[in-house]
Amino acid sequence: MADKTVSKHLVNLEKQFAATDPVLQKTAKVFQELDQIEYDLGLLDKDETTARKSSWWPLISTLGGYSPAKSEFINRYLGVNLHTARHKFTVLQYTPQAGSATLPGTALDADHRLPFYQIGRDIEQVSGGEAAKLNSYLELLTVNSNILKNKLVVDTPVLNPATETAATALLRKHVIDISDLVLVFTDLFEADADLIGDSVADIVAQQDSNKFLFIIDHSEITLDSHKKAEIAASWQRRLAEFGIHTGQFLVLSQDGDTVSIDQRINNLGNDRSYRVLANLEKTIRDVDDLIFNEVGQFIALWKERSNATSLIIVAFLIMLVVFAEIAGGVLDLVFDPITGPIIILVCVLILTPMHIIISRFHAKLIVDQLHKRQKQLNLSEDLAGLFEKSLSFWRILLPITSPVGKNKKTRKKLNALIEQAKDLLQALNDQFSHTQLHDYRSGQFDTFPGGE
Repeated sequence: MADKTVSKHLVNLEKQFAATDPVLQKTAKVFQELDQIEYDLGLLDKDETTARKSSWWPLISTLGGYSPAKSEFINRYLGVNLHTARHKFTVLQYTPQAGSATLPGTALDADHRLPFYQIGRDIEQVSGGEAAKLNSYLELLTVNSNILKNKLVVDTPVLNPATETAATALLRKHVIDISDLVLVFTDLFEADADLIGDSVADIVAQQDSNKFLFIIDHSEITLDSHKKAEIAASWQRRLAEFGIHTGQFLVLSQDGDTVSIDQRINNLGNDRSYRVLANLEKTIRDVDDLIFNEVGQFIALWKERSNATSLIIVAFLIMLVVFAEIAGGVLDLVFDPITGPIIILVCVLILTPMHIIISRFHAKLIVDQLHKRQKQLNLSEDLAGLFEKSLSFWRILLPITSPVGKNKKTRKKLNALIEQAKDLLQALNDQFSHTQLHDYRSGQFDTFPGGE
């Protein structure tokens, strides 16, 4: 097998974490080994990497209703005066420059370092033609606020019946999935039940991840600690009616106490590292548990169609022979010791390439189906690439339905990578329990736009 070119993205990540986070640096190397396996299987191109499935930078997102509570909080907390589009998903990114700049959604879709990389294809899957309107859904805003250094904030649009579509629901779910911390403003739950249904379902599905911080905004009044506890308990009971039983609550009052948020944001580096490692292990397991099985099913379908077509043609030829026998005794030639083997050899020489041509015709149809299935599963791996690698001469002729590479050797390599991922997780536990934890949080993201 040829060696795969190491992705520039992985090269930058290894350089990035070389001096600041040895665990993440080693994680990048494991991704490199996984990339080689997937490249050998035809699942990746030379400069692609599975590491792009997850953002390597700490990510905060916001969810809120139609009130201005969310935007007012962001401005207060970041110490800026932003005017974001209330109907767009806005990525806030640090810049050392005094002025802000707004970039279109296509900038997010094209940059693998940002959280909406290639999101256009997913939007197209749920809403045909909407990918061309990407700039109406997304924007990137650079902000001069030290709180944003080395992290990203995704401000989701307000819930509005007039603007909610399948595309916005997909984007909101995507943001929740990839976030390390989700600030949920309780005015969300005061909106129409049908309107918030998808968001509540996403929260319920991930509530055990401990990524949700529910913010109750009473910043216009002063509250003592006892009153704050009462309000939080009241909201806790109310959210239980939605099926939400876990999560941290914060009551904002006029005193501006944001200690809980500060603590969570200071811990984002930890959350990010665990998320990246979890994504690494899932990606490794998906090769054997998901990708091989999916492609194997399509290979079986392809075999059935190819064999059925070939059998129909052979049956037709047999009928011609039968008619020829009735008309002129052709079978005598078949059983003749001299002409018989020659006829059989000619049949093999004709039927074998015929079956190969038929198989390749059906393979083209299967490839189209695999492209659609890949989009449905939201996979970056090229399922059709593995399928096409399984179309060797002998695999076409023999009854082999498993994909190429699905063997003990590959499984041994994948298991070795899973063990490396577990070792890194243990090292991460040791690292973050160390008394000098802050030493691992001071890295500078020089390969990221807007990093210092």
